Order: sequence, then C-alpha cells, then structure tokens
Amino acid sequence: FCLCAQLNATPHSLELKGKVAREGTLCFTSHYASSDGIWGLYHFYNHWTMRAATYFFIWGDLALALFEEPALFPLPFLATSIAEVLCLTAFSGRLVHFAKVTPQMVFWKDTKNICIVVTIVLTLIDLITYGSLEAVNIHGVRWSRALRPVFLINFPESRQIRRAFRSIRNTLPDILYVFLLFIFSMLVFSLMALKLFGDRGLKTVEGSPYFTNILDIAFELYVLVTTANSPDVMMPAYEFNWWYSLYFITYIIINTYIFMSVFLAVVYNNYRKHLKNEIRTLAYLKRHKMIEAFNILKVKVGTEFVVKEAQWRQLAKIVAPDISSSHLELLLRISDEGQKGYVDKMNFLRLADLLNIQVVTINIKRHPLEAWMPRVYQSSPSLLVQKTVRHRIFVWVYDVIILINAIFIALDEKNPLISYAEWLFLSLYIIEILLKLYTYEPRAYFGRKQFWNCVVSVLLTSSLCLVSETLFYPRFRVIVTTLINIGPTMLTFGGLVLVVYYVFAIVGMEVFHGKVHFFDPSSTSPDALVCGNPALKDSAFARSRYCRNNFNDLAASLILLTELTVVNQCFPLLADGFALVTHQASKLYFIGFHVVVVILIVNIFIAFILEAFFVAYSLEKSEVETAIEKKIQELGVGVQEEEVQDGKLIDNVDAKDSGFSGDDGDNKRRALKGLYFRIASKRYKTVDALLQQMFESEIAPEDEGPSLEEILNFSPSDVHPKNPSFENSA
Repeated sequence: FCLCAQLNATPHSLELKGKVAREGTLCFTSHYASSDGIWGLYHFYNHWTMRAATYFFIWGDLALALFEEPALFPLPFLATSIAEVLCLTAFSGRLVHFAKVTPQMVFWKDTKNICIVVTIVLTLIDLITYGSLEAVNIHGVRWSRALRPVFLINFPESRQIRRAFRSIRNTLPDILYVFLLFIFSMLVFSLMALKLFGDRGLKTVEGSPYFTNILDIAFELYVLVTTANSPDVMMPAYEFNWWYSLYFITYIIINTYIFMSVFLAVVYNNYRKHLKNEIRTLAYLKRHKMIEAFNILKVKVGTEFVVKEAQWRQLAKIVAPDISSSHLELLLRISDEGQKGYVDKMNFLRLADLLNIQVVTINIKRHPLEAWMPRVYQSSPSLLVQKTVRHRIFVWVYDVIILINAIFIALDEKNPLISYAEWLFLSLYIIEILLKLYTYEPRAYFGRKQFWNCVVSVLLTSSLCLVSETLFYPRFRVIVTTLINIGPTMLTFGGLVLVVYYVFAIVGMEVFHGKVHFFDPSSTSPDALVCGNPALKDSAFARSRYCRNNFNDLAASLILLTELTVVNQCFPLLADGFALVTHQASKLYFIGFHVVVVILIVNIFIAFILEAFFVAYSLEKSEVETAIEKKIQELGVGVQEEEVQDGKLIDNVDAKDSGFSGDDGDNKRRALKGLYFRIASKRYKTVDALLQQMFESEIAPEDEGPSLEEILNFSPSDVHPKNPSFENSA
C-alpha cells in the first residue's frame, strides 16, 4: 500500500496514510521529504542482522538460568546481572526502533509492546531488589526469571509462537467447563472411594493406609486418568474383593476414555474455529490492502479504472526485486489478458498471489543420442520405448518388483533359488537405469537436482536398491507431503513447549532446589540411600534411585519435566517424592504441569496435525495457480511436473530467451526443446499457505470484503453460518 503511494506520488506532496492491520504491520504517516529516513529505519529494522541480533539476545537471556543459582555452571551474581542488563538494553533499543517507524497511538495500543515494557521494568526492579538483599547477606527469590519467555513470545519475529499461545488462550474458556466437570466427576468418585475403602483397614504395598484421606484419593484418581499407576492403585481393593474392580473400571471408562476424548474434541473444535477466523482475517486484510493500492495507482481508461502496464511493472519489481524478466513477462501476460497495455482491477488484486506462486524455468536439453543418431532415436520403436519409460505403468511395475524383492530378501538366503533370484532383481534394476538414461538426457538424470538418482546408481552396485527406492521414492505422497508441511510448524510448537518448560523449570528450581541430591553410585555415604534427605527414607522415590531427578539446575529440571510429559509410572513417584521433602500441596505443581502440557498443548498439537492432514487430502489447486498454468500452456511454454522430474532447473532467464516474441516464437517453442515454464512443486507448502488458499477459494473475485474496522473485529462465531443446514455445515 505504501509502495503504491510512492509510485503514484508527486515529489513534494505525499502523505502516507497509516492503517495498521495486525502482527506488527508497519505503516506510518510522514511527508515525502522525510519518508526516505523512515524507510531507511524500516528496512534496517527488518534487516536479517537485526533479527539475528534480537534472537541472540533473547536466547542469551534465557540461557542465563544455566549460570545463576541454582546453576549448572555457577557464575557470580555481578556477571549474570551485567549480562542481563545488556540483554534488556538490546530489547529496549529494538523496541525504541520499532516505535520510530510506528504511529505513537498504534504503538501503545499494541499489547505486545506493553508486555515487553512491563517485563523490562519488572526485571530491573527484581534485579535491584535481589542485589540489595544479597549485599546484606539476605537470601532473595529471583521471581522475574519466569518472565523471560515474554521476550521470545512478544517480539514481532515470533508471531508463530504467539499464534500458538492465542490458540491456547482462545481454547481455555471452553475447555474450562469440561475440566470443571471432569474435576467434579473425579471428586464424586473420590468420595465413593472413601466410603467404600476407608474403613476396610486396607494397606498399600508400602504398608500405608489405603484410601483414607480424601486429598490422597483425589490425587491417586487423577494419576489413574493418565494410567500411570494402573493397576497398582487398584490391587489392594481387588485383592480384598474382586467386585471392587468394577469401581475402577467404571472410573477409567468415564474419566480416561470419555473425558479425555471430549478434551481433544473441544480443543480441536476451538482450535479449528479460531484458526479459520485468523486465516479469514488475514485473507480479507490482504484483499483490503490490494484494493487500497489499486485506488492509489488507478487511472481511467474509457469507462473503467485500470493500472498502467509501466506502473504495474515498477510495482512488481519493487515488491519482488529478484524476479527474472521472463517470469515478470509471464505474470504480465496473465494479468493483461488482452495485451491492452493495462491491468484491470480484478487482475491487479491477484498480484500478491501471483508473486507468491513460485514459477521455475526449465532447460530441457536434447539427448546426445538424438544428435548422434537422429533417425534411430526418433524411430517408431525408440519412441515407443521412451513413451513406455515415461508412463506411470513403468513406475508401478518396478514398485511391484521392489515388493517381490523385499519378500525374497526375507526368505532363506542359503536356498540356491533365492540366491539366484537376487541376481535377477539386480539385473532388472540395472535395466531400469539404462532405460531411463536412454529416455532422459544423462546430464539431467545425474544433475545436481537429481541427487538420489546418483545415490540409487551407487547403491545398485551393492544390491541395496530396495532401501533407496523405498526411502527416497515414497509413493505415499499425501502422507509425506503432510509431514513436510507440518515440519516448520512443529518447530513453532517446539518453541511453545520450550516456553512452558522454562517457566515450570524456573518455578521448580525456586521451590524444590536443594531438597534432593544425587550421589555417585559408588558412594558409601548413608545419605546416598535417601537422596540426601531423611524424609525420603523407605520411599519408592529413593528405592527407585530417582535421586538424579531433581530441580538443582536448569538442565536437570528440563529433563525431569520431559519425564513428566511421558506420563509413565515416574509421574506419581516424582510427585510423591517431592511432596515428602516439601509439602503435600506441592503435588499441585505436577498436576498443573500435566494439565498445561499433556491435556492442553499436546491436544492442540494433535488438532494441528489432524487439520494439516484434512487440508492436504482435500485441497485442490487454487484458481490463481490454475490461471497461471493455463496461460503457460497457451503460450506454448508449459510442461507437466511429472514430465520434467528429471529436468534441470535454472534461474534468471532473460526475457528475450523465454519465447515471448509473438506467434512465431510460440510455434518454435512448441517444436523445439529449450526453455519451459512450470509451477514449482505444489506438494510442499506450509499449512498456513494451504489454509489461506482454502479460505480464499471461498471469496468471489469481485467481493471487496468488509471494511477494515469490521475485518479487525472479526469474531470466530462469524465463521459459522447463522442458519446451519447439512450442506453449509459440511
């Protein structure tokens, strides 16, 4: 929008109207005389070195917990405090820089900026307070360390992690009702257990009273939902009377299978609803900004408003400076369908989508045999061989051969028949390579883009082609594509889990550090048997030699939290152990961790994977991609993806070599091998791009959408139809 304003401005009369969307979108108001300085600050703010420096200080700030007491690598307080002040200074500078290119009212309305400022102030207060207490030998608590992940979440570079936290925040109200109902069910069963078993005089394996305390019963039943203490918790009652097993079976059915499934359903439903609302907002924001840009650049030609070709070219080059001339010419042919010298409104609105679709240029070289023996290579039998090799049936036949080979590998190799069969399969694989070399240009087959062709050829000599084919040429494309698509977002959820782990680790270190100590296995000290704390004498924690599972430094704390995430039998043992050395209320810490990580975050991650698979299975090509492919084919410079899988990709092709020279050039292009266009692989897209494409396919091209104010106030409830029917609900 701002770039379009610059393109259509007179040198001394430009006012850039600031309209801020979301996620730190930077627009501003300034006169043209000072706009160069603002643009310089803006580009410097977004330079990769500035982003890298920001992440360096964020991770450095988080890593300080390794050197602060309780520390893995102890450093004096003065050293860590100076390092933290340096990090806070860097954060403040980044924030001031952001404020320079953002309207003041907008800056202070942004919750992210307020959170960063408040965290910096609170950290400085904590540093001064803690340092003052240490100076007079009074032990203090560094409570502000748990706020450090705020910087990782709220800087604009971490929008994906912030989106994941928004998913949690948006899901909490609905999941809260289910959780309260679950707690009520658990308490009812706890009261039933107290009445059923409290007066029976039963004992646990350790000799403790069995189900005589309502709080202990509630904790044991909560752990039973995770199945971590099953069937141990049931055994005393089951040994007394087998009918009591029905109580535990009923509890597991209701709370483990029904309630946990409802949790997943609620999380998935809310995650999907809020995600679609975000994607819808972004899609309409893009449409709104493109309309604003068109209104700035438009001129009237006849009865309609259009954008002249020269300004369209200039805008495309500014937005995508690395675009090749041939690529730009192709996009112009698509946008200016009638070659009238201008682009109408509907085609202009597609510019952002056109630039987001990667188009590659392919150089298909002539096969050497075609040059050496043209008559033989172009003969009917030769063309039949080439057509057969390119056909899908050829691939399927070798898939079947691979499966049969796998069966033979599993059989007894000492059998002579099996041994000779291996030579047969090896011969078939060599024939496959020779046929492909005959069909495809050899330099393309072994080119830098065809690494696995080389690998297969090498592995064939070792009779390992089965492994190469099954690993590197998988046929389950949707599954593999989805796994590739969710890869970047898995890193996002990794950051989300790291934030939660870090906060719980800091809290755990403040509460539990020094309560449990690890001794070398060869130690003869009596304290080694009780992990350095007499309260653990005769406990399952000490007998299981869990002494190394402690909160005495950041690394140990993170490992312990990882063990809790797995939710095996260590969950009740760890909770009981730390309850013995502190207080029974400390079990709430472990329950809280399980609720946040296992019930909430893991379920959101599962919901994300489900949505990714559904989108990958159902989404077809977008209208824009179809238009590009159609235009490529009309120009006679198109080629199908399967036909060029062994082609050589090249970049930056000059326009004069791209075949855009009129009908004669198009005819020559059809007849001769050379430079062709195709859309880059559509199989490997991010999930966000797929979801946005899915929603944009529902927006009519002529639909200008709601106003900016309405867009920014979209509600997830607006996503669903007001009068649902079977058709629109589906």
